[in-house]
Amino acid sequence: MHASRGTQKRSAGLGLALLSAFAFGGSGVAAKPLIEAGLDPLHVVWLRVAGAALIMLPVAWRHRNLVRERPALLAGFGLFAVAGVQACYFAAISRIPVGVALLVEYLAPALVLGWVRFVQRRPVTRAAALGVVLAVGGLACVVEVWAGLSFDALGLLLALGAACCQVGYFVLSDHGGQEAKGRDGRERKGGDGGSVEPPPPLGVIAYGLIVGALVLTVVARPWGMDWSLLGGTAGMNGTGVPAWVLLGWIVLIATVLAYGTGVVSVRMLSPQVAGVVACLEAVIATVLAWVLLGEHLSAPQLIGGFVVLTGAFIAQSSAPKPPSGPVAAGAGAAAAAAESELSAGRASH
Repeated sequence: MHASRGTQKRSAGLGLALLSAFAFGGSGVAAKPLIEAGLDPLHVVWLRVAGAALIMLPVAWRHRNLVRERPALLAGFGLFAVAGVQACYFAAISRIPVGVALLVEYLAPALVLGWVRFVQRRPVTRAAALGVVLAVGGLACVVEVWAGLSFDALGLLLALGAACCQVGYFVLSDHGGQEAKGRDGRERKGGDGGSVEPPPPLGVIAYGLIVGALVLTVVARPWGMDWSLLGGTAGMNGTGVPAWVLLGWIVLIATVLAYGTGVVSVRMLSPQVAGVVACLEAVIATVLAWVLLGEHLSAPQLIGGFVVLTGAFIAQSSAPKPPSGPVAAGAGAAAAAAESELSAGRASH
């Protein structure tokens, strides 16, 4: 029965991870017409995060105790998982090709495996490592990295910064679930004998979006935005679409739904597995751009998409098992210390 329940949980987690990848992947298709209509990319990012934060305010109020109980986790999620990924990526594409920046950013799954192997000191299966290699290699074909690479040290560092922030998204998403488990992987008990509950994912997302919106307000300076553009239309492959419809998609689907399903899937799977599945975002974004924006896929891109799918499947079916036995105590202590340091040290996606 336990095996069946675990299989069902894994299947549900994989489904949520795929839904999250689809939701995130649709953001570029909706954002590009707005940018081409005259909105600054950073203003689009600010509208995305600030709009989602506004929608999530009731959730934030409901879980207001998180501000007192998990301030470091909320600050880290907002700074890295929300503001950091967005700001670093858009700064990177202003200096290097979009395809190169996207490929560097999606080195995050490999970096997640490095975190698990060298920081948490947990074993990583060869199949999971092979899945990452296939996924990254497939991404190189999807974005056609050979089509114009020009070396720009700062641009590449910014893209790597986006990748590191994306690692923070997966690790911090998993951090709350790990807090409720002891060194042996079993549920921890509180002082009253009850189980220690992990922080609610929606509460973490709500406050992460609020923190991210505040940070991006300083960076994007939205008071200089041409707000009248939101009342007009934007061209999508020759068809005029109301700007507010595109913005609604970005806020509701590509942000609220995407982050919500993403965080829950990380807790149901693992950071490294969810990270590899998230690589599908690039494939989904490219396919949607083909259908909705008329940006056709080449043969190498089609092959690369298949390779990414193969790598994601191999990795998600080969998740490393939590350590057990006497060695697990030391590894668990190291993981707990690393997670504690992560929450405290990065409190300054």
